[in-house]
Amino acid sequence: MSQKRVLTIQDYSCLGRCSLTVALPTLSVCGVEAVGLPTALFSNHTAFPKWTCLDLTNEMLPIVDQWLSYRHDFDYLYTGYLTENQVSVVLTIIAKLKEAKTKFIIDPAMADDGTLYPGFSERHVASMKQLIKGADLVLPNLTEACLLTDTPYPEHADVAFYHLLIEKLLTLPVKAVCLTGISLTSGKVGLMLKQQGKDGYFVYETPSLPGSYHGTGDLFASSLVGVLANDIPLEKALIISHDFVHEAIFNTIQEGSDGKRYGPCFEPVLYRLGEAIQKERKKLRL
Repeated sequence: MSQKRVLTIQDYSCLGRCSLTVALPTLSVCGVEAVGLPTALFSNHTAFPKWTCLDLTNEMLPIVDQWLSYRHDFDYLYTGYLTENQVSVVLTIIAKLKEAKTKFIIDPAMADDGTLYPGFSERHVASMKQLIKGADLVLPNLTEACLLTDTPYPEHADVAFYHLLIEKLLTLPVKAVCLTGISLTSGKVGLMLKQQGKDGYFVYETPSLPGSYHGTGDLFASSLVGVLANDIPLEKALIISHDFVHEAIFNTIQEGSDGKRYGPCFEPVLYRLGEAIQKERKKLRL
């Protein structure tokens, strides 16, 4: 297998494990060429009380146009946190870079726990609805899925409600939806996948761990893209990525770190992701 090239478009937060500070090392340990297009430079992520932000919107298209002059073939395009005025720019970038072989994966990072992140409005939700149309895979949490489908956020959610959200998202249309961070069984947390043209839902869960950890969505999305870039089937890739995030959270608890602000301590266990990929590739004879 020739080395795959992945472009991830999201912000760079100098302090706090999220966005590009998580995506680039995670993709690299998966054995793919990781290319980052920063959308903004933050002093720290927005779970801290205060932050500074340098908007890089005006630099994004010139950077891409420079790539187009010599090297621009990407196997995967993966978007994460985007500021409110950047979705239209990203749509232009996708049109410039996406080829027949290119997979487009979106983490619509904009909300959690029933509310939008600071600095976002309904205008951003409307823009994100346009961005996800035609995507190969969308990775919303429960709040983001509700916002993208104009569904009231529930006080309690069950399997039927998760199915409803996913079916609504598939009609936008997108090729596959993976609802993340949900609980179908007491004491467990997991995900639910539905793909266009396939019957049934794929579900995977692991035991819940205590605490709140900023950046786990970024860690999951970037590991998933990296695993997929190794030609590992989607359902197995979801298991590998979910288990890796679970291990990173467990390590954070062992370290006694403030995961809410500084994110999961994934670095000491990052090698385990690479090992899991190689083990699966050998099993598949890739």
